[in-house]
Amino acid sequence: MPKNSKAVKRELDDDVTESVKDLLSNEDACDDSFKKSSLIVNNHEGEGKECDVEEGGSDGEEEERPAWNNKIQYILAQVGFSVGLGNVWRFPYLCQKNGGGAYLVPYLILLILIGIPLFFLELAVGQRIRRGSIGVWNYISPRLGGIGFASCIVCFFVALYYNVIISWSLFYFSQSFQQPLPWHECPLIKNKTTTYVVPECDKSSATTYYWYREALNISNSIAEGGGLNWKMTVCLLVAWSMVCLAMIKGIQSSGKVMYFSSLFPYVVLICFLVRALLLKGSVDGIRHMFTPKLEIMLEAKVWREAATQVFFALGLGFGGVIAFSSYNKRDNNCHFDAVLVSFINFFTSVLATLVVFAVLGFKANIMNSKCVALNTNKIVDLLGNGIEESLIPHHINLTQVSQVSSEDYNLMTEIIKRVKEDDYQKLGLESCSIEAELNKAVQGTGLAFIAFTEAMTHFPASPFWSVMFFLMLVNLGLGSMFGTIEGILTPLIDTFKVRKEFLTVGCCVLAFAIGLLFVQRSGNYFVAMFDDYSATLPLLIVVILENVAVAWVYGIDKFFEDLKDMLGFTPYRFYYYMWKYITPTLLLVLLCTSLVQLTMTPPSYSAWIQEEAKEQRLGFPTWGIVVCISLVVMAIMPVPVVFALRYFNVIDENTSGLSTVSYKKGRIIKETARPGEDDDTSLIQGKSPSEAPSPMPGNSIYRKQSGSGGPDADTAPNGRYGIGYLMADMPDMPESDL
Repeated sequence: MPKNSKAVKRELDDDVTESVKDLLSNEDACDDSFKKSSLIVNNHEGEGKECDVEEGGSDGEEEERPAWNNKIQYILAQVGFSVGLGNVWRFPYLCQKNGGGAYLVPYLILLILIGIPLFFLELAVGQRIRRGSIGVWNYISPRLGGIGFASCIVCFFVALYYNVIISWSLFYFSQSFQQPLPWHECPLIKNKTTTYVVPECDKSSATTYYWYREALNISNSIAEGGGLNWKMTVCLLVAWSMVCLAMIKGIQSSGKVMYFSSLFPYVVLICFLVRALLLKGSVDGIRHMFTPKLEIMLEAKVWREAATQVFFALGLGFGGVIAFSSYNKRDNNCHFDAVLVSFINFFTSVLATLVVFAVLGFKANIMNSKCVALNTNKIVDLLGNGIEESLIPHHINLTQVSQVSSEDYNLMTEIIKRVKEDDYQKLGLESCSIEAELNKAVQGTGLAFIAFTEAMTHFPASPFWSVMFFLMLVNLGLGSMFGTIEGILTPLIDTFKVRKEFLTVGCCVLAFAIGLLFVQRSGNYFVAMFDDYSATLPLLIVVILENVAVAWVYGIDKFFEDLKDMLGFTPYRFYYYMWKYITPTLLLVLLCTSLVQLTMTPPSYSAWIQEEAKEQRLGFPTWGIVVCISLVVMAIMPVPVVFALRYFNVIDENTSGLSTVSYKKGRIIKETARPGEDDDTSLIQGKSPSEAPSPMPGNSIYRKQSGSGGPDADTAPNGRYGIGYLMADMPDMPESDL
């Protein structure tokens, strides 16, 4: 540092802190979660003062904006948020339903056209503006500031029922430390004279009965509340306590949890795959899974479902992506992160699909063997009494039923059917086929808590595998919950300057209280309602508005300049056309098809009828339809409300740019912006650092770089390594007025 700089340094008063060690510099090797940025503020008298710019609380001692300890922690957080339960129990179902291996083609195409561009967009705006979703969209366009509030509401709705699914997994996890597993066989009822199987279990299966009766104790319809299920209430309390403890210190605490919650599911999936491949029939399941049915690819429904899965798999629109990215260094290569996380998500889905169908292939083989044995015994009983012995091929030995293969049984039934064409139905012989078993598509809770649990009962050391599986589900769920809750807390803290600890506890307590709705006996039906109606349409609308706000309102050219300034290189021109034309068009088509599907399909849910021991599709009552519509309306309402308030100047559009707040030594200092500047300027005033005008001498802020050569070497705040914090007197970084 030159001598004249040292002289100025000596003249500074007690407010001078340490030399600048910028969080965003390439040489930064500090691993502290909370880092300060030292700024130079030129006041009207021309006296330079250094102060620490901090943001976070509203009380005296303000907190600095936290930062990730390292890049791995950040990537794990984004992977943990995007990779969730849907990768395990939704993607395999869609893959099986929509053409097997052929489904991967439309999925990959739409991942490139919709997923990666939108994921990159959210990462970029969060990292550049360094605010949560409310602050980001209020900055991009104050009239569209409601987008951030809509994201928060959707996040809250999703968190309400998503944590209930985690509580179900916790319950099964707690019950897995038994040999045999409690859902291994149907319970018996004993009275004075006889012992018999519980009728509901006898008509269904042991795992189905355990899920609906023992775990959920479900009612016959959504109208029958039935009171709280105390077991699930305790599990829900534990689930919210885990989330609260992990999030209470923000990324300082949740970031460390990510090392386990994000990596452990991969360990379990690989272990399951290796174990499943050693079981009989697993290869049949994988072969069935990846046998392409190319003709299905031409159906519009396949592309719509692939687009929907891409959209939700990456967590677009929730605000969690923006929140996590806002804690990044400003020169972080978020384009690389977007591509990396997107493909990690895709390959995780493929890995989960391999595991699911390897296990289901093993289960199908067992079920097929049982079917063959049962029906072969029927044939033995019918010999000489409806079936002639001459119809049985000579190489088949019916004295050893267990030795009869599936091929032998199918050969016998074909011969008998040909000869006894008219009377075949009366014989009661069923068709036994591994393909038929594998074609019984299951998804969601049906896959995790019924089909998969049934398969694990046949595993050697089944309690161990059950513990591992449900612990994996808990971790997958928690990873997504962290991102969802961060999508609520970060924008609210940035906007209203409340303390993180108080807001986190308050949010979790409120969510637990509302969540009691989901742990009553009819709670599963409310989970289905929220899953179907609280997120799908609102998130589609939110992401369309995000895309339009950046590409058309803010300006795609200005956004590209911002990206070049931030990343050090200009992104591929591919993204220009994606953001401006192709992606919003595809999203509008997806929104229209989703609206058509919802209007053509009356609101309904799958109810478990205890007396019949089977599922039945029931329509929602009138109040249920009102709730469904209300969920969509409440989630979207902030967008038109904020737009109207801004448009009619109920809240002045320009006030958000007139003042921003910085903090020094526990005192709030409010700086007034220069007249004539508003929110709609570019993040870098539409200029590269070399073109940007030098700061005005009266109220300028700039960052002093270590090792620089005097005042002329000081750079503008939006330069290549410009500070990412909210800085005093920066009119292009407004506070929300809401």
